[in-house]
Amino acid sequence: MFFNLNVYTYLNNNKNNKKIIKYDIILSRSDSMRVVVTAGGTGGHIYPAISIINKLKEHYKDLDLLYIGTTNRMESKLIPSLKIKYIGLDIIGLNRKNIFKNIDVLKRYFKSKQIVKKTLKEFKPDIVIGAGGYVTAPVIEIAHKLGIKTLIHEQNSIPGVTNKILSKYADCICISLIDSKKYFNRKNVIYTGNPRSEEIINAEKLNKEELGFDKEKKLVVIVMGSLGSTTMTQKLKEAIIKFDNCNYQVLVITGQNYFDDYKEVKLPKNVRVLPFMDNLINLLKDTDLLVSRAGASTLAEVCAIALPTIMVPSPYVTGNHQYKNAKELEEKGACYIIEEKDFNSDILLNKIDEILFDEKKYNSMKEALRKLAVNDSSSRILKCIINLVGDNHEN
Repeated sequence: MFFNLNVYTYLNNNKNNKKIIKYDIILSRSDSMRVVVTAGGTGGHIYPAISIINKLKEHYKDLDLLYIGTTNRMESKLIPSLKIKYIGLDIIGLNRKNIFKNIDVLKRYFKSKQIVKKTLKEFKPDIVIGAGGYVTAPVIEIAHKLGIKTLIHEQNSIPGVTNKILSKYADCICISLIDSKKYFNRKNVIYTGNPRSEEIINAEKLNKEELGFDKEKKLVVIVMGSLGSTTMTQKLKEAIIKFDNCNYQVLVITGQNYFDDYKEVKLPKNVRVLPFMDNLINLLKDTDLLVSRAGASTLAEVCAIALPTIMVPSPYVTGNHQYKNAKELEEKGACYIIEEKDFNSDILLNKIDEILFDEKKYNSMKEALRKLAVNDSSSRILKCIINLVGDNHEN
């Protein structure tokens, strides 16, 4: 069904799902739960939200779930493909270069708040969970004003602008990295880690030979974020041809927008290029080295499975938070950083050789990663949710 205001919606009309038992005692859904989850923009927000959803599905026998995202970002296709009820808000982020364009931003924001208010009143969630991105702002704000319990999750070491603002509306603030606590001047901050860690631990291993690689040779996976990167595409195209004489195999995941740029490159026999992998976490369990951006989900995943990684932080993110994410790991010997401005094929190949073929250094990185892992993060977040909605919602 569609609302006229660019809203995709499919709502459960059962608004009074209560169980009446003996002695005329009415309990609120002892084994069921009604939840709104909101997150958007990039995989760094969306995939942790999906991990939380999966934990909720595992815990509650009868979960009524609604996801609120945007109409045109990554989540608008991904979430409906998972058979999750979805509403898309026609909302955009603040324009920092042209303040006059923010008039339209504000108009969309206030229209979105009206839609959210109507939706939440109809859906009657027990809790609203936000996992980052500007789309969460109207949802968490309105939920708080309606007296609905709210929880937000911050993935990065330095909180995003939206979560900083929303912290005053949140009943619980979950953080992925312990250092984030100092940015929230509140008592309701709980260190849970990033739920992607538990997701990757429970993921089934995808053997590299299923993608045509030799199972006897080491595999290096290179991926520059879920959306890819213009700058890194040019740098990697130059690097690919130099992998020809390397004693390992390479998979480059380009991002959907940049796959065609690699068609002009003559690939060595030990290199494969894919636009996207929706089961990348499965393959990482049979990967020897990762070269990646330093998004919060990536950090959680590599710590969880102790996967040595060369981090190339994106310099285009707010507050340079990816560099600060990676620096926390590098200072503990858990990763190596190559800044984008310094990245070239020679530095990359030298660093790969240095890690892959120095057994002592490789094992030292793995041990440092294990010490940083929070392997029950989804369970910790679930406990926070239960504490907010009450024990009468537990199985």
